Amino acid sequence: MTIKICVSVPPQTVTEALDLIKKAENQHADFIEVRLDYLKKHNQLADITHCSNTPLIATNKSTKCKGKFLGSETERKKILLNAARNGFEYVDIEISTPKLKDITSNLREMDAKPIVSFHDFNETPSLLRLNKILKKEIASGADVCKIVTTARFVEDNLTVLNFMSKASKNARIVCFAMGELGKPSRLLSPVFGAFFTIASLESGRKTARGQLTIQEMRSAYEALGLK
Repeated sequence: MTIKICVSVPPQTVTEALDLIKKAENQHADFIEVRLDYLKKHNQLADITHCSNTPLIATNKSTKCKGKFLGSETERKKILLNAARNGFEYVDIEISTPKLKDITSNLREMDAKPIVSFHDFNETPSLLRLNKILKKEIASGADVCKIVTTARFVEDNLTVLNFMSKASKNARIVCFAMGELGKPSRLLSPVFGAFFTIASLESGRKTARGQLTIQEMRSAYEALGLK
């Protein structure tokens, strides 16, 4: 079993991005997600990719997806494609994005791996619904399928992990539940086959509800005898 952790960082400037990436690498992050929607300017993306040997993921979430990007959908997609052009190894794009197949195809042409993501900010859908979402992501050309739900009940962790244990046999997948009640699924999803799970660098830099720090996750895995 290989447990991989992606650290999500929310820089406001390129200088801050370089600092946060360095800190994440010092914590032995396996992947680093750079939240481009937090950046004030997007004209120096190559400076970010040139500073790191860790696989970088470009994410640019709109306010509709609880992100910070205030521009148009056209501008949002342009920034993501530019991130691929400037060396980001992975680019995260929402399943609801118009002309999704065209975008995933464009990303592959630029040697970037598309992460097609789905978020439910209200609940955890049924297993039937989760499987339909996964099939749609695979059909769209995803290299990594990301399905993130919200835990309203502790039992939602079981739904997500049960889905993960089967889905991971057919796809490279990231799946867990957000919120305080979803912490067990964040921690245990790699044990059930997730490609990686997501952590924050520090408690003051969380990018989603229920996020644990990478240090908290490493300590829990060590206590459980998992590395």
